[in-house]
Amino acid sequence: MMFEQAIPAVSTVTHILVVDDDPEIVRLLRAYLEQGSYRVSTANDGETALRILRRERPNLMILDLMLPDRDGWDITRVVRSDPTLSYLPIIMLTARIEDSDKIIGLELGADDYITKPFNPREVVARVRAVLRRTQAGSSAESAPVLEWGAIRLDVARRMVTVSGQTVDLTPTEFDILRTLMENPGYVFTRSSLIERSLGYDYESLERTLDTHIKNLRRKIEPDPKQPVYIQTVYGVGYRLEKPPT
Repeated sequence: MMFEQAIPAVSTVTHILVVDDDPEIVRLLRAYLEQGSYRVSTANDGETALRILRRERPNLMILDLMLPDRDGWDITRVVRSDPTLSYLPIIMLTARIEDSDKIIGLELGADDYITKPFNPREVVARVRAVLRRTQAGSSAESAPVLEWGAIRLDVARRMVTVSGQTVDLTPTEFDILRTLMENPGYVFTRSSLIERSLGYDYESLERTLDTHIKNLRRKIEPDPKQPVYIQTVYGVGYRLEKPPT
């Protein structure tokens, strides 16, 4: 097994929380993430994870779905409902491969979903991709503010308002909306929207993107069942429609 030798302490501001009740998985992920120059905290149950989240405010959480006390769905629900934590990118990690499980996790606000067994290098790559998206432009003084109808998207602050009211989006939802707003009227296939928004080949079926779109519509549309902004182009994908008059 790799990384059996002691790994030197890592000095970095990028902090990852790994939550899993399997000690070997925790050890393996910690080794690879520290090798990738991340600071790593660990928890083997949901309550400990929530205490670490509130005390240390990590930059990203890798969260096992099946935990001994509170499952990953419950933890995600708590995080997304807490204004002080809702920014947090979440990558779910689980042995459950049913599409319905993935859809539930994404609807609750997970940003990515990796099934066991996994290649730890792939997990590190996913972490980098999600962090690259969430941190891009955060220090750019000239980052644009995009406006479309009642929607206002501040790229640098990663903030979205609708009719002046702040809307809490997950990092993935934000990046999908940003891509659509930067290309109004352009018809994206599902695969091209995933690639343009997320920057890598997303491990899932097309239904994964559909779930993110459903979540976005629920948050930004006057009537999610009759969307006026994000339009479905049947047989192709999605486009951002002109603002309603």
